Amino acid sequence: MAKLVIQNQGMTGRAHELNVDRTTIGRVEDNTFQIADPSVSSHHCEVHLRGSEIFIRDLNSTNGSYIGSDKITEQVIKPGQILRLGQVELKLEIEGAVVASPSAPAPAPVKRPVDATMIMPRGVSLDQLEQGGRPPGFDTNKAFSKKTNKVNKFFIIGGILVVVVIIVLVVILFKQVSPAR
Repeated sequence: MAKLVIQNQGMTGRAHELNVDRTTIGRVEDNTFQIADPSVSSHHCEVHLRGSEIFIRDLNSTNGSYIGSDKITEQVIKPGQILRLGQVELKLEIEGAVVASPSAPAPAPVKRPVDATMIMPRGVSLDQLEQGGRPPGFDTNKAFSKKTNKVNKFFIIGGILVVVVIIVLVVILFKQVSPAR
């Protein structure tokens, strides 16, 4: 049975068995495998079982999906490989699968630019980035205007009414108290 095992400290050993054709992974509860980490998108990726192969498909996540050090959109993952979702690393383990032995010589490291992944609690989709420009309703051509606040208007009107009532009561009291001539 194939399973994804979290490698991060604090979540080490937490695993999810891949026993259905489609498994969703993300930060929110409606995913098949929920990983409550701020670097993981709400719906980060899907895992598909197709015959003996396991495909990972990124769902336009903010911080991306990586197998090893390669950013992926859809790719096959092999036993022993590390899947990184944001800052969370998961290792694919399959019972009885042959994994490259640690004594085998490692391939020469490939120089890659430093990954400048930013953790954003609320991300921006790729479509929004491609559109560019300013968000709707943001117009720099208009002068800054003072916002109106209905609560303040009602408070001021209520205060004026209270002052008028007090003045009327004071005038009535003085008329009753003052001696008639």
